[in-house]
Amino acid sequence: MQSLWSDADAKRMVERYAQQGVGRDLALRVYTSRLLGGEPKLVLHGGGNTSVKTVTKDLLDEEVVVLCVKGSGWDMAAIEPAGLPAVRLAPLRKLRQRGALDDEEMVRVQRANLIDPGAPNPSVETLLHAFLPHKYVDHTHSTAVLSLADQPDAAERCTDLYRKRLGLVPYIMPGFRLAKKAAEVFEGDPAVEGLVLLKHGIFTFGETAQEAYERMISAPPRRCGRGGRGGADLARCLRDR
Repeated sequence: MQSLWSDADAKRMVERYAQQGVGRDLALRVYTSRLLGGEPKLVLHGGGNTSVKTVTKDLLDEEVVVLCVKGSGWDMAAIEPAGLPAVRLAPLRKLRQRGALDDEEMVRVQRANLIDPGAPNPSVETLLHAFLPHKYVDHTHSTAVLSLADQPDAAERCTDLYRKRLGLVPYIMPGFRLAKKAAEVFEGDPAVEGLVLLKHGIFTFGETAQEAYERMISAPPRRCGRGGRGGADLARCLRDR
């Protein structure tokens, strides 16, 4: 999968949204979200979500650190800034101290901390985005990654292929428990470029929109590592183990 990033297109996106009062961080988040959303091999049936941590002004015109994360009902291929509702970041991160949090309460907390109370519900995976420290976080359900992550011996296969480039997160239903576990896996090796969520999908992240995006598109396996005995394509890798 080749990068579709264009400095010129990114600049035009930033300039276009600046005229609407949208900052550079969010404009670039929209730009790369669309690049990801336009690739069916990454977002089958419209799945996936993206986020950026930035600063905005609340309804009292005071600056606040927020997480702008894909909202419910939006398609990444055509997303607009309104499709990435801003949520106060500090309260979200504070939730990590809890031992348990059910989905209903999680949604209530997220909605209570929206900058715009009329915005759509943030993604069910908002806390996973919040608990990771990176500025830009991308999540897709890459079909190529899932062809490995859905296998009975997925952990072995992914470890063989990605080595220490990507961390592995065991399967947990999306929500609070998954967010905590993903953060723990990342903190176990902060050098990783992303996380493979077994039987679920993949997260990549970076300090720039381009870095997070290009880590995502380079993650789908093209060749099987097989302990350094590469040369097989993915189909052979799946067949021969």
